[in-house]
Amino acid sequence: MKWNYFNFRQFKDKILMTNDLGKHIFVSLEDFRKIINKTIDLNSDIGKELIQKQFIYEGTNLLFCNENYSSIRQIKSHLNIATSLHIFVVTTGCNTSCIYCQANKGNENTKLRVMDELMAEKAVDIALQSPNKYLSFEFQGGEPLINFNVIKQIVLYAEQHKGNHEIFYNVVTNLTLITDEILEFFKKYRFDISTSLDGPIYVHDFNRPYKSGKGTFEDVTQSINKIRNAGLRVGAIQTTTRHSLNYSKEIVNTYQELGFDSIFLRPLTPLGKANKSWNLIGYSAKEFLDFYRKALDELFTINSNGTYIKENHAGILYSRIQGNAENYMELRSPCGASIGQIAYYSDGNIFTCDEGRMLYEMGYDTFKLGNVFENSYYDLINNGVSKTVCAASILETIPSCCDCVYQPYCGTCPVVTYSKNDDIIEKSPFGYKCTIYSGIMDILFEKILENDKKILDILEMWSN
Repeated sequence: MKWNYFNFRQFKDKILMTNDLGKHIFVSLEDFRKIINKTIDLNSDIGKELIQKQFIYEGTNLLFCNENYSSIRQIKSHLNIATSLHIFVVTTGCNTSCIYCQANKGNENTKLRVMDELMAEKAVDIALQSPNKYLSFEFQGGEPLINFNVIKQIVLYAEQHKGNHEIFYNVVTNLTLITDEILEFFKKYRFDISTSLDGPIYVHDFNRPYKSGKGTFEDVTQSINKIRNAGLRVGAIQTTTRHSLNYSKEIVNTYQELGFDSIFLRPLTPLGKANKSWNLIGYSAKEFLDFYRKALDELFTINSNGTYIKENHAGILYSRIQGNAENYMELRSPCGASIGQIAYYSDGNIFTCDEGRMLYEMGYDTFKLGNVFENSYYDLINNGVSKTVCAASILETIPSCCDCVYQPYCGTCPVVTYSKNDDIIEKSPFGYKCTIYSGIMDILFEKILENDKKILDILEMWSN
C-alpha cells in the first residue's frame, strides 16, 4: 500500500485532509498522528475510508487507473472545452451611477465608447471560430440596452453565420430601459436576462442610483414583473458594499419576497470605481464573511420553512466538494481567461476576460489579446498573454495555493491579483479574494462536520 499526497489543516478538534482527486476526510488528532507515522490500522473504519478515498492506494498508477482517471477528467473537464463564453461590451455608456461600478474608472469624464455594426460583426466572426459547438453570447456595458440596435445586429448576424454552432444569448442589464420591442426580441431568441439587485430599496438605491441621484429600485422591480409576465426568466446578482453589511437578513428576504429562487452574495471586486472609492465603500474579507454567514443562516431558515432559495457561491462550492465539475470561471485551475471566456470591448480591442477589460478602463491594457480587425481566434488563444494568464492561475503550481487544503475546489483571478499587487501571481497567502473563498469553504466544511441532516440536505439541493 502507498500513501497519496494530501493537504491538511486543523478544523476545530479535527484535522481536515484533502487530496488532488477532490476527496476529503475528517480525522481525530490521534488518528492523524498515526496517519503521519503510517501506523493507522488499515482495517479500522478510518483506514478503510482512507483507502476508499484514495489517500492510501495499491499499485503504482494512482492517477490513471479507471476510477481515478474519471475523477481527474471530471475535475479538469474545462480543459477539454474551447472558449464558450463570448462577452460583447457594446457600450460604455450608462444611465445609472452605481457607487462601485467596475466598468468605469471612477471619473465622470470617462470616454464614451459605442460598438458599431462592422466591429460587432468582426467580433462575431472571431467567436464563431471557436471549436466549441455550444457558445454563449453575453451582452454587457455600461448599460447594453443603450446600444440595443447593435445587440440586435449581433444576434441576427450570428444566427445567419453560426453553421453547426448552438448559441445561447444572455444580457446583463440594469432593467431601466426595457421596452415591449426589446422583450419581444428576447423572447424570439430565448434570451436569459441578468440584472443587479442589491437588496431592499434603502440598500439598492444607495448603491445603484440614476445619474440624477434618483433611486432605481422601483423601476427595476417593475421591470422584473414585466419580464416574468412576458414568460421570460430573469436572474439577479447582489453586490455587497460597506453600506450593505448591516442588512444581511433584509437583503435575503427582499430576494425571497420578489420571488427569486437564488441569490449570488458577491463581495466587491477592487476594479474601476470600486477600487478608487475603496476607503469609502470597501471592507475587509472578515467583514464580508461575517455578513455572508448571517445571510446564509437566514437562507437556511427560509429553506427549512419550505421555500427554496439558494446561495450560488455555496451551491457551486458544495458541488465541487462533492466531486462535481462546476464550470464557474473564477473557480477553475487554470482560470477561465481566454480558454473559457473572451471579452470584445466597444473600441474593438479584445481581452482575456470581463475583468481584463475592466482593468483596461482603469488605464491598463495588460490583459489585451488583440483587436477584432487584426486577429483571429487562433491568434488570441496562442497569444503570450493568454498563455501567461493560464500559467499564472494553475493553483497546483502557485506557492501560496499548492499546499492549501482547499486547492481542489478553489481558483484564482490574475486580474484581481494584478490590480492589488502589480503581479499576476499571488505570492502571499490569505489575500482578499483568497480569504473570502477559503472563509466560505470554512463555513461549508463546518456544516459537513456538524452533520446536521437538514442543512446538508439544503446544500445538496443547492448543489444540484
